[in-house]
Amino acid sequence: MADVNRLLREHGKTFAEEAGITLRDKPAPLYQLLVLATLMSARIRADIAVATARELFQAGWRTPQRMVDSTWQQRVDALGRGGYVRYDESTATRLADGAQLLIETWRGDLRRMRLPHRDVQRFPGIAEVGADIFCREAQAVWPRLRPFFDQRALDAAKHHGLPNDPKELAGMVQPSQLAPLAAALVRTELSGV
Repeated sequence: MADVNRLLREHGKTFAEEAGITLRDKPAPLYQLLVLATLMSARIRADIAVATARELFQAGWRTPQRMVDSTWQQRVDALGRGGYVRYDESTATRLADGAQLLIETWRGDLRRMRLPHRDVQRFPGIAEVGADIFCREAQAVWPRLRPFFDQRALDAAKHHGLPNDPKELAGMVQPSQLAPLAAALVRTELSGV
């Protein structure tokens, strides 16, 4: 059986943290998490998606309105600087369309969503995997999502000899450690550890 404390210590940094997002229950950081989930939804390495998210945020596009106000070419260029070149043009469009959807549907605030896992899938480029990524990380600030371990995290838990039942797995850590544990499990699954 894996040592949960070791998993947390060695692999428990969330993808949001790595992307420079200080996750809080506020519109801007939650939007930034949505951008990260959009980038991570494509068939591209997680480290490239994270680097690209940092590049977009450094460009000043930390809110849906700022994303909408940017030009398509500015977004393409920022995506390229982050290393996100394979899907840069289509993703540049998806990011603006998603920001517009957020503004029009939820007045720019993801906290207005009633069913986060389902509602997040309405955004361009985010299917179930992207919704899993979003909810896995958002549980850090949204207790209503807890415990959230997607299939990838549960498969990794089983591989490590941990329970693959979300409630049992959650019982092994404090609520504040749920998102880091889910991230640790996914990171080990991605790296084959």
